[in-house]
Amino acid sequence: MEKNKRVYCLYRVSTKGQVEKDDIPMQKQYCREFAESQGWTIIKEFAEKGVSGFKVAAADRDAIQEIRQDAEERKFDILLVFMFDRLGRRDDETPFVVEWFIRNGIEVWSAMEGQQKMDDHIDKLLNYIRYWQASGESLKTSARTKTRLSQIVQEG
Repeated sequence: MEKNKRVYCLYRVSTKGQVEKDDIPMQKQYCREFAESQGWTIIKEFAEKGVSGFKVAAADRDAIQEIRQDAEERKFDILLVFMFDRLGRRDDETPFVVEWFIRNGIEVWSAMEGQQKMDDHIDKLLNYIRYWQASGESLKTSARTKTRLSQIVQEG
């Protein structure tokens, strides 16, 4: 366990309804406890409220852009999220966002899932599969929502 690591945390919820619940506080508490257990110091936290990790590109997310800028300036050592899908759910983009951080010397961690590495071909494949799966979950959620809204309209 390496101590004295500077940590940025990113919390995200996709809908305004999740903001009203306890989703961000839950993510924050879990990440804080995880960082403390590792002996790390959280120096900055970002909360994206009502930002879809599927519909909104990383280039259009202010928090991701600020974190990238600070990574280039070496202001922190670790990017910590509750679960990796908090970084995004775009299978054609998010794996490359994660890889960019790692290539630029930033460790990427999930409090629930551990560290994402890019040491070999298997690590890269697992990274791509993770976001392909997250993208699929978003598509299924969208289909369920559209179906239910259609049913409500038909019911009057």
